[in-house]
Amino acid sequence: MDDSLLEKYARLIVKSGLNLQKNQILVISCPIEGAEFARKVAEIAFKEGAEDVIMNWGDEKLSKIRYLYAPERVFEEFPEWRKQFYLSYAGKGAAFLSIAASDPELMKEVDPDRLAKASKTSNIALKEYSERIMSNQNTWCVVSIPTEAWAKKVFPECSKEDAEEKLWETIFKTVRVDQEDPVAAWKEHKNNLKKRMEFLNQHQFKTLHYKNSLGTDLMVELPEGHLWSGGSDTTPEGLEFIANIPTEEVYTLPKKTGVNGKVISTKPLNYNGNLIDEFTLVFKEGKVIDFSAKKGYETLKNLLETDSGACYLGEVALVPYDSPISQSGILFYNTLFDENASCHLAFGKAYPTCLKEGEKMNQEELEKAGVNNSLIHVDFMVGSKDLQIIGTNSKGEEIQIFRDGNFAFE
Repeated sequence: MDDSLLEKYARLIVKSGLNLQKNQILVISCPIEGAEFARKVAEIAFKEGAEDVIMNWGDEKLSKIRYLYAPERVFEEFPEWRKQFYLSYAGKGAAFLSIAASDPELMKEVDPDRLAKASKTSNIALKEYSERIMSNQNTWCVVSIPTEAWAKKVFPECSKEDAEEKLWETIFKTVRVDQEDPVAAWKEHKNNLKKRMEFLNQHQFKTLHYKNSLGTDLMVELPEGHLWSGGSDTTPEGLEFIANIPTEEVYTLPKKTGVNGKVISTKPLNYNGNLIDEFTLVFKEGKVIDFSAKKGYETLKNLLETDSGACYLGEVALVPYDSPISQSGILFYNTLFDENASCHLAFGKAYPTCLKEGEKMNQEELEKAGVNNSLIHVDFMVGSKDLQIIGTNSKGEEIQIFRDGNFAFE
C-alpha cells in the first residue's frame, strides 16, 4: 500500500480521532493481522508526545478454537486482571483506540449460546468501563483496516492480495485520507453535520415516523430535552474527539417506552462473528414483542435476551442514502461502515450525552427521563432509497425530515 496514505490515516486517527494530548497514555486494541498498522499509530502517538502506548492484541482464530473446545464454565468467568486493565488506564485518563476488523462469519460453526454467554459475562465485567466511554469521560475512537478474511468477504471475486488492496483503497476514500489535507476535510465535514444537528435540535421533535415500501412503519418518540449529536464528541474537560472514523450520522436517543410499530432491516448485521440478515422487529411501548430473521435467528434471539434493556432501543441515527459510503455500492459486513451508509437504530444502552444534563444524572434519574440502559449497544441498519421520515413538534406540526432516503431540508 501507499505508505504516505497509511501515514496520513494513522496521523488522522491520533490527531483528530483521539486528539491525543501530550503525556497522555494510548491504549490500542487491535487484531494481530493489523500489527504493522498499529505500530505505525504507536510511532506517531509517541512523536506527538504520548506518555506510553499499550497494545491489547486480539486473535479471533484462537477465539474460535476456544469457543469450540473449551469447557462451558470458562465463558461464565472474566479475568479480574482484564477488568482492571481497562479501568486502571481509564482512571489515568488514557485514550482508547479500537481497530475493528474481523471475519464476518468466522463463528458460524460455534454454538450461539456460548457466544451469548461469553458476551454477557464480558459486558457485565466491563460495565463500569463502558459507562465511562459512553459518557465520554475518556477520548476514544473506532477505526478499521483490512484483514484477509474480511476483504475476501467484501470482494469475493478478487484474489486475496487484490481484495485487501481494494479494501484499503475504499477505506482511504471513505475516511478522506485520499484528500490533500484530511484534517481540513474532516473540519468541513464536521461543519456540515453540525448544520443538520442544529436544524434537528432547534425543532425538538416529539416523534419521528419512519415509512418505506419494504414495510417499515415505525413511530419513535423522543424524550424531552434530547440532543442530536454527530461528527465529534467532547469530554467533560472540553477535549474534542471523533469516536467513529468514518462517520456520516447525526444521532440522538429515543424515549425507552415510546417506540411502536414495525421496522425492516436493510443490511446484514455482523454480531459475535455471525450474520443476522433480513430481519423484522415489532415494537410495542418500546419493547420488541415479535421478531423474525431469514438468517441468524438464534443470534438475534440471544442478543435480545442479553438483559432487560436489550430488547429496547438506545439510539436513533440519521444518514442520507446519498452518503459517500452508500454511494460506493459496497456492502462491508462491518457495522462501522454499513451504519454510515444507512439510517440506523441501536438495541440497548443509550448515550447519556444525548440528553440535556444527562451525563450528570445517576441511573435512576436517567431511567425516569426515559433513557434505556443495557449491557449492550448494537446498531442495525434500516435506511432505504425510499425512506420517508416525518417529524412532529410540540405544536403538533408535521415537518418532513427525510424524503426518498435523504434529508428533505437541504
